[in-house]
Amino acid sequence: MIKVSLISLGCAKNLVDSEIMVGHLQGAGMRVIPDAEHADVVIVNTCSFIDSSKEESIAHILEVNLQRGLRKRRSEQKLIVAGCMSQRFAKDLPGSMPEVDAFIGLDEITRIVPIIEEIYSRERGRNVPPASFVTPRSTFIPDYNTPRFRLTPPHFAYVKIAEGCNHPCTFCIIPQIRGRHRSRTVDSVVAEARQLVAEGVKEINLISQDTTFFGMDTWDERPNPRTPVDSSRGTALTSLLRELNAIGGDFWIRILYTHPAHWSDELIRTIAECPKVARYVDMPLQHISDRMLSAMQRETGGAYIRDLVLRIRAGIPGIALRTTFIVGFPGETEADVDELCEFVRETRFERLGVFRYSQEEGTRAAKMPGQVSSKDKERRWHRVMALQKEIAGSVSAASVGKTLKVLVDEPGVARGEADAPDIDGRVHVPRGLEVGHFATVRINGHHDYDLLALPAGQSPAEFKVAKQAQ
Repeated sequence: MIKVSLISLGCAKNLVDSEIMVGHLQGAGMRVIPDAEHADVVIVNTCSFIDSSKEESIAHILEVNLQRGLRKRRSEQKLIVAGCMSQRFAKDLPGSMPEVDAFIGLDEITRIVPIIEEIYSRERGRNVPPASFVTPRSTFIPDYNTPRFRLTPPHFAYVKIAEGCNHPCTFCIIPQIRGRHRSRTVDSVVAEARQLVAEGVKEINLISQDTTFFGMDTWDERPNPRTPVDSSRGTALTSLLRELNAIGGDFWIRILYTHPAHWSDELIRTIAECPKVARYVDMPLQHISDRMLSAMQRETGGAYIRDLVLRIRAGIPGIALRTTFIVGFPGETEADVDELCEFVRETRFERLGVFRYSQEEGTRAAKMPGQVSSKDKERRWHRVMALQKEIAGSVSAASVGKTLKVLVDEPGVARGEADAPDIDGRVHVPRGLEVGHFATVRINGHHDYDLLALPAGQSPAEFKVAKQAQ
């Protein structure tokens, strides 16, 4: 039995790719183990979104190649590099990393078993380059019946509803790596969700490069192009949400990675009318300055963004808004940062992250004049994050005394609707609450981004007595 260890790096979308590989490996009778040192085959599923993610991927590859300090990995152990970095640098990597046995691209993840078998059948001589299994343009999209083994805890899952991206953002390399946007069908996603709920999943996280574009790539495939598009029916995020909301059971539907350009009043109304859809919006805005939005080619302007935020908050009571911004984009001035900070101050996002601009090879922004120094990027990053820390503290303080439904992730740690896995804050609860289930708690304190809570209706002393009686 071949033993395989898989190291998954990067975002949740990459994690789903890793889960698909593990599903195929196990289906073929291979044993997946956590310890790379004792594996016959090590797969590093890489990320290549920005420089820091590339550096992390390369560090893991080198770590596998040099196990325990300077001792080289076993000569018979195979090393496979998969994912975004293999896809992006398909021409360069085989020559620069001869110690790797094979590079596989995004469309080859379902072929991981025959690729491993082929590697074992090949004789690697001194001057024989690594095998490369990378198609020029990625077109793969998983279906509900694609073999997969979930690597998340049993109570939550990521569901990839589309792949690729059509947006022209000048800072982003993703369309070149992942290809054009392509949606799954509503029926396919609903079938997967039904199975997950039947398995006990309490939170379904919908992911893609742009979840709000779901289905729009199929609208021009109407039999009669003159027929008006009714996005409330057929393939659209609104119809998907209503179908998912109709599935029986107690669970959350969380929407991640939405683009502001594709929000509509209908989508706002749909979320408001679907109680299982978490009151949470993940919508990367990247900036508020019209100058920067234009240079980034974000397809939105500052006035549009301000109006959209107001419409979302008015249309979905209790919504928590999460966004990300980029500081240090080429040509950004102190006035642009002042405008961004004022927008953050007046909008008071419940959740917010900031990226330092990364000058990515192959993007249009990389060649733009006015590149900002690392020192200025760092200073601007600290300025925005310090402001958000103050806002987050006041948002958390406003939660004290409120009753909250939470999903218990691990002993003593839970999340509310306003907290996505891994990226947002936590709710610290007594360790006696059952992991993988919902609980109703009362917030009695906070610390920056995190909340402190007890079971609703119980004081600390009462909870201690109840726990001892169990």
